[in-house]
Amino acid sequence: MDCASSLLVCPLSTVHGTCFYRGYFRRFSRIGNKGKIRFALTYGRIAFAPTKKNVRANTIRPNKNKKMNRRNFIGLTGTFTGGTLVLPSFLHKLHATPRTAAGNQSVVFIQLNGGNDGLNTFIPHSDPFYYEYRKNIAIPKSQIIGKSIRMGFHPALKGFAQMQQNGDLTIVQNVGYPEPNHSHFRSQEIWQTASDSKQYINRGWLGRYLDVQCQGHEHHTAGINLDTQDNLALKGYELTSMTIKKPQKFKQQNTLAANINLSSNPQLDFVRQIDQSIKAGSAEIKAALNRTSSAQNYAQTKLAQNLAWIARLIKGKMDTKVYYTSLGGFDTHANQLGMHNKALTILNDAVYGFYKDLKQSRLLPNVTIVIFSEFGRRVKDNGNGTDHGTAAPMFVIGGKTTGKILGSNPDLSDLYNGDLKYKIDFRSVYASILENKLGFNYRQIGIKKSAMKGIF
Repeated sequence: MDCASSLLVCPLSTVHGTCFYRGYFRRFSRIGNKGKIRFALTYGRIAFAPTKKNVRANTIRPNKNKKMNRRNFIGLTGTFTGGTLVLPSFLHKLHATPRTAAGNQSVVFIQLNGGNDGLNTFIPHSDPFYYEYRKNIAIPKSQIIGKSIRMGFHPALKGFAQMQQNGDLTIVQNVGYPEPNHSHFRSQEIWQTASDSKQYINRGWLGRYLDVQCQGHEHHTAGINLDTQDNLALKGYELTSMTIKKPQKFKQQNTLAANINLSSNPQLDFVRQIDQSIKAGSAEIKAALNRTSSAQNYAQTKLAQNLAWIARLIKGKMDTKVYYTSLGGFDTHANQLGMHNKALTILNDAVYGFYKDLKQSRLLPNVTIVIFSEFGRRVKDNGNGTDHGTAAPMFVIGGKTTGKILGSNPDLSDLYNGDLKYKIDFRSVYASILENKLGFNYRQIGIKKSAMKGIF
């Protein structure tokens, strides 16, 4: 079984073998009368380790005398349904949930997986080193659009150029962090937890925010992730978010309840009482969807359809603060010109359709779209592609952003081991979003960098 790509969907009675997801154990618990099967919750996944010799050093060992309380049970179940909802179907309270703070503002994150080549996305066409270092993959000046004196967009990003011209797109240049890591998994983890390069945190930065924001009441739809797997950024102590695999086929799931025999374990009797509480979690989503209809100006790509679904929830007055989705195809070691053009076309068409929908609905001031990748690419091409790099631009759309180009242009004459030197720490952008759009003190979740000025 490939742990990095599988959802690990199997009934408890058939569990066997050992499975580690990305090599990290985050929480350790057990279930069953005899406790013969042990589970480790890893980034919201369930990993199986029946033998002690396979347990890593950072595993939290179970307390034999510890009762199964609600939090432990939530930590155990993780993503186990395999249906449309990755959140187990019985973990919602029956009562209505109060609305969160920060008014009607929401933030939509789009993560570009693989390491987007920032230099071929927002292009320093006036720098002679750009064409010298990238003889095989540089974008000709005649094809660059939305050109200013020094910078311009990839030709696939016509919508981005228009949004920038409209004053609705802010570009934050040279974003990264100290001691950059070139591993996809580790760098994504750093961005998702807002940690230092050598610091390991088992809760995401948005999960920590939602833990504080929703403290004292149940709100399981404060964050929604549209993807085939959970996102560490939304992982917290409390159950404040859900992952939805197929939003177009949204329906409640009761798979897990059918796979567990509860009659022999009185400590789990409380599950029976809330087995039907999925209605409370799904009802709010369904009500929001029923208040709106699908827009017609979206492309037929997965990202575009995810954003169309998010737009329906926002227009349907869904009280969700954070939406998260992703797009792959940016690991352009080879055939970069074709691969990158395809990925940027999908991104452009999806985001521009979302933007137009929100603007037509007069909701753009209330919705902030944030686009980023775990790192950029190296400055010099490798023949017909680029290898893992460091700094890259972030894009912020809507939310009354200033529409400026922030930060200095990439300096291709001053590199570190062939990589761009970052100028702006990504956590200062996070801090600005939390402070300005969500009305939250970012220092409460351990972000030490000051909020960047000028984005909003």
